[in-house]
Amino acid sequence: QVQLVESGGGLVQAGGSLRLSCAASGRSFSSSSLGWFRQAPGKEREFVAAITRRGVTTTYTDSVKGRLTISRDNAKNTVYLQMNSLKPEDTAVYYCAASTVAALSPAPELYNYWGQGTQVTVSS
Repeated sequence: QVQLVESGGGLVQAGGSLRLSCAASGRSFSSSSLGWFRQAPGKEREFVAAITRRGVTTTYTDSVKGRLTISRDNAKNTVYLQMNSLKPEDTAVYYCAASTVAALSPAPELYNYWGQGTQVTVSS
């Protein structure tokens, strides 16, 4: 079991930065691949980024490459999403998720555990 709690969302102007955190509890955290997803109003949940169990490999959706960075600290049971050069189209609820069955997957159905989400709003 893994319980996930996101924090760090908020309102920021275009071009600004935010750092999302996702604190985990449970014994499976260090053995899980982790991902960030987002969902804008009226849209489907979208893959943003993922990181392997030991943090060696990452992957990103094309629209965030070079602006968002995923990282993890297994000693602190926490995964991060550093968000720079934010754009209004980044506005969404951001979710962290953990998968014990797949590594670096963009498919939400392969993630076993989900946080409750944190709102990110980027104003123009």
